[in-house]
Amino acid sequence: MPFARLATATTPTCHIGLGLAAVARPGYINLGRDDDLGADRSVEALRTRTHELLDAAYFQGVRYFDVARSYGRSEEFLADWLDRNPGRDDVVIGSKWGYTYTADWTTDAEKHEVKDHGVRTYDRQRAETAELLGDRLDLYQIHSVTPDSPALTDKELHARLAEAAAQGTTIGFSTSGPAQADAIRAALAVTVDGEPLFRTVQSTYNALETSAGPALAEAHDAGLTVIVKEGMANGRLAAPHAPDALRAMAEEMSLGCDAVALALVLRQPWAGVVLSGAATTVQLASNLHAAVVDLDDEQLSRLAELVEEPQEYWERRGQLPWH
Repeated sequence: MPFARLATATTPTCHIGLGLAAVARPGYINLGRDDDLGADRSVEALRTRTHELLDAAYFQGVRYFDVARSYGRSEEFLADWLDRNPGRDDVVIGSKWGYTYTADWTTDAEKHEVKDHGVRTYDRQRAETAELLGDRLDLYQIHSVTPDSPALTDKELHARLAEAAAQGTTIGFSTSGPAQADAIRAALAVTVDGEPLFRTVQSTYNALETSAGPALAEAHDAGLTVIVKEGMANGRLAAPHAPDALRAMAEEMSLGCDAVALALVLRQPWAGVVLSGAATTVQLASNLHAAVVDLDDEQLSRLAELVEEPQEYWERRGQLPWH
């Protein structure tokens, strides 16, 4: 498992990773994006921003970087950074396949990405990823598995993934939607030649959406590394959008809302890596404070009152505009 490399890290931030969804394409659903990115979202402007974030993350102890075929040019930007920094071989690189980016570097596309978990898409995107990341790819994940995903039952696909695993690539999956727990449990049951196929799971978990928690604990107990995405709920837990209770707590602790929100996720005993989706180096520095935040029982009780019903949470997420 490539994540064994993180076990040797001694910095508090080694359990925080950096995801590039928000900075490697001009449009995304995170709130506050106009202020974060400004008007210049050219390829070179976002390449420069991505490299600045990767540098800042690395120097502050972050060692896991997360990209996807559908995150615009995320794999390309990361590959460029790796080529420019050949000595940084202690990082873990994860990517995802299953969505195709279709926005053509615009913010107003009718569809920004198209989902397909078929074998043909896997073969095509695996080749595309290999061309960019080569042997630097450690983890390849099926992007956004839901309980009805054909990726859970396609034996030909499972054989392809098992072949990649035999060649040294760790195989994982991510989840989305109100039935994440069902998807996780179904994926845990997938085997090839009697051996579990998946070694990692990446799911949404935050102060508003905690429904996947029990299933993630089961995955952890089964030996999977758990990666948490959307710990900031696509900006809903960041100032100025954060709930009043979270803002009040952050003020009491002289911290950003983001640090408190991410600290809640980091304290989960099953959380192996928690992703920062920072779009600026200032946001990243604030996110990384989460690694040293200690929440007491009273604070945890106050945060627990923020939890929404999964259906409500995902309906609201689905209504967020692409900025």
